[in-house]
Amino acid sequence: MPALSAQRRDLDFLLFDMLGVQGLTRAPRFVEHSRETFGAALDAAQEIAEREYAPLNALLDADEPRMVNGEVRLPAELKPALAKALAAGFNAATFDADQGGMQLPQVVAQSCWALFKGACVAADTYCSLSIGVANMLSRFGTPAQRATYLGPLLSGRCFGTMVLTEPQAGSALADVRASATPLAHGGYAIRAQKIFITAGDHGLAENIVHLVLARLPDAPAGVKGLSLFIVPKYRVEPDGSCGAANDVVLAGLIHKMGSKGTTSALLQFGAQGACVGELLGEPHQGLACMFHMMNEARINVGIAATMLAAAGYRHALAYARERVQGRASADPRSNPVPIVRHADVRRMLLAQKAIAEGGLSLCLQGALWADEQQVADSAQARDLAGALLDLMTPVIKAWCASQGRVANALAIQVLGGYGYTRDHPVEQHYRDNRLNSIHEGTDGIQALDLLGRKVGARGGEALAALGRLVASTIAQSRLSPPLAELAAALERAWGELHDTTALLVRELPRAPQLALANASLYLHVFGHTVVAWMWLRQALAAASRLESPDQAFHQAKLAATHYFFRYELPQTRPLHDLLRRLDPLLTELDDAVL
Repeated sequence: MPALSAQRRDLDFLLFDMLGVQGLTRAPRFVEHSRETFGAALDAAQEIAEREYAPLNALLDADEPRMVNGEVRLPAELKPALAKALAAGFNAATFDADQGGMQLPQVVAQSCWALFKGACVAADTYCSLSIGVANMLSRFGTPAQRATYLGPLLSGRCFGTMVLTEPQAGSALADVRASATPLAHGGYAIRAQKIFITAGDHGLAENIVHLVLARLPDAPAGVKGLSLFIVPKYRVEPDGSCGAANDVVLAGLIHKMGSKGTTSALLQFGAQGACVGELLGEPHQGLACMFHMMNEARINVGIAATMLAAAGYRHALAYARERVQGRASADPRSNPVPIVRHADVRRMLLAQKAIAEGGLSLCLQGALWADEQQVADSAQARDLAGALLDLMTPVIKAWCASQGRVANALAIQVLGGYGYTRDHPVEQHYRDNRLNSIHEGTDGIQALDLLGRKVGARGGEALAALGRLVASTIAQSRLSPPLAELAAALERAWGELHDTTALLVRELPRAPQLALANASLYLHVFGHTVVAWMWLRQALAAASRLESPDQAFHQAKLAATHYFFRYELPQTRPLHDLLRRLDPLLTELDDAVL
């Protein structure tokens, strides 16, 4: 599969040449690893992605889940494909060796999972959610809960889900009505109606472990009254086997625009009064616990979005090199040329490359910060890595989702009419990617989080630290004459972002609605500026390797960098002007005129 092979080459460059993740092997947790073992894990993931996942992509889109006699029917080919990834240990990739895990860094594991997403994101979602649930149980579960659920989740005997949304409460979790009533014999009686539950029901495993947000009887109003409960589809017997049904009923399936192969379920908990759950973590701390999983999920969303953008780009590039149409000169007697020779097609291809590979580098930087938060040498370094990750998580999720969709639209455009048909996968890539701006917190919610909470947190400490990292890259780039102009452009762009941020943060206490009215535009300029930093770092790594046998690859990196700085980064200037004007149109407009 040429597309995944090319993507693997990019992952090697980002991991080892730009990010230097082999340096993580100095940490005691990863001391048994090396660049070679990291590469072996990527090799295994690539093989599974190509052989098992890729053939499912069109199949799961065409033969979407069906509800038959109250049960979900999925294509038979899905279960054995997932079993190959599970048998290879990828659900346990980041877990300790004594738990059957590979003990890989997050950044390497995420790169392995990225290959699965690039091959078939709908298939990968079942496992990625289960990994998130396993991480939650590992962090917040009691020893008994970990003993009961963790092993089955890592091996694939159980799959997991996160269960938040209700019909009347989408993103407004303060309105969740699900209840949890203490039982005399222990546990809690769960009653809830939940909707849009990704992977909420299927027959891919013995059991499904739901993590459900609900309210205890004494819960305060709002999000501070939410607790988190472990609610298996089937009760678990003392020996670990599945027992009786736990009154978790599939009420229906939701049929989606894209990512069709992953079920989206309406679930009823406790309709017969027989649904029992266990409290996970402390009472009324459910949202704080759930955000641990949601933040992981948001990095997953960013990676999925960039991998879908990359898949579309690779297909569009191959098509443009083969499709002969139009001429390079005005002479009608001249021979037609491949459309890759046309300037506007090159523009669209470079835009896709810049988004996909720039976004992926940002996602992997976030995953590296997650590792450094755990294994950095000092408490100060660990704290700083965590602060940077918190700052950048909404950008990783929302910029990659929104721009990934732009890239997929351009892939369709390169193919013209053929791109709009199901004869080529680019229309599916677009439909699959459209979800990423909605789930795990919409792009708008991420923007509000970034501007309203993150950039000003702790007196802007994380933003200042990010600025120092950007300044270091600028200083290094000035030493390379071909990159000096780009360094100056990034310095100007960062200065503008700093000034715009300072103005908006000052305005927040006085007029929060006005300051936040254009938060989505703020996230866009923030993301473009940070991705420019990512591209300058890629250019530094590529420029030092132009004499290598892989010269064309590194030249392509430099071309994409120049494209981003000449075509994309300048688009932020007028948006800074708009943001600084604090235009009241959106806050004062009468609803009647909409």
